[in-house]
Order: sequence, then C-alpha cells, then structure tokens
Amino acid sequence: MIQILLNTDPISEGYVILITGLLIVFGALVILALFFNFGLPVLLYVYKIITKGKDKKISEIKVKGDTGFTGEISAVIGASVHMYLSEQHDHESAILTIKQVKKTYSPWSSKIYGIQNRL
Repeated sequence: MIQILLNTDPISEGYVILITGLLIVFGALVILALFFNFGLPVLLYVYKIITKGKDKKISEIKVKGDTGFTGEISAVIGASVHMYLSEQHDHESAILTIKQVKKTYSPWSSKIYGIQNRL
C-alpha cells in the first residue's frame, strides 16, 4: 500500500475553496443568464406550436351573456352579501382599559450579573 502525503498549508487550501466557490456561483449565474436570454424564447415558441393558437387581444374576446340571470337574482345576491357582511362584525364598546403591570425584580435581566464579570 502506497501512501502519498501532500503537505499543503491552510492558506493554499483556503484559496482552492475560494476559487471553487466563486467558479460555482458565477457559473450558475452565467447559466441562468443564458437560459433567460435564449431558453425562454425557445420555450415560448414551442408552447405556441403546441397550443396552435394565436394570441388574442382583449378586444377580440366576445362576452356571452346569460339570459337566465335576471334582476331578481342580482337583487337576492346583493341582499345576501349585505346581510353576511353586516352579521360578520361584533358590536363592542369603545372603552379601553389600560392597566399598569408591575414586574418584580428579576436577576435574570440585571446587567450587574454579566457573563464577563471580572473581579
């Protein structure tokens, strides 16, 4: 069994870790930039081919009216929403009571018993 011992100082190991980390981070940033610049347009083009539909503008979309929806139904919906919202809130008095609470002395919050109390 052959053992190879490498004598390296901690500073050179730190440089290797630094350079490796920087290469990983900046490599990931470059890959993300390339994806957003070139990958997304390709994916959008493929999506258009798959869906085979052209983009519609809002003015081109036709609204279909429901003939069964009358004014009575609209009035019932409005009244039920109003009743639900009016029952949702409690009626409370607007009186606030503020009581002063006195805490007893606690040595846990005292600064005189600090950790680095050198006598």
